Amino acid sequence: MSRERKSYPKEFKVMSVELSNTRTDLSSLAKELDISPALLYRWRKEFSSKQGSSFPGNGKVLLSAAEQELALVKKELRETQMERDILKKAISIFSKGDNKYSGS
Repeated sequence: MSRERKSYPKEFKVMSVELSNTRTDLSSLAKELDISPALLYRWRKEFSSKQGSSFPGNGKVLLSAAEQELALVKKELRETQMERDILKKAISIFSKGDNKYSGS
């Protein structure tokens, strides 16, 4: 029995964030809006950090050029580290095999 994920329009999210800025009790506001307080806090955080580019829709995050480049560099770093680890293991395996025959 899977629960279907709710989606909220950008206007609803922006209105919720603006309301949350005028209210002190966010839990009651979240209950009035029929959303979880954690969701409201997440929307506030995203809106405060990205302003106009927040809530692009369908879970797709809009990144600036610098953020895109950083994400690409991080991906390349992960791949390079994985390749390095594989090579280290291969060297370890082959060097253990060399020690068996060099003793006589």
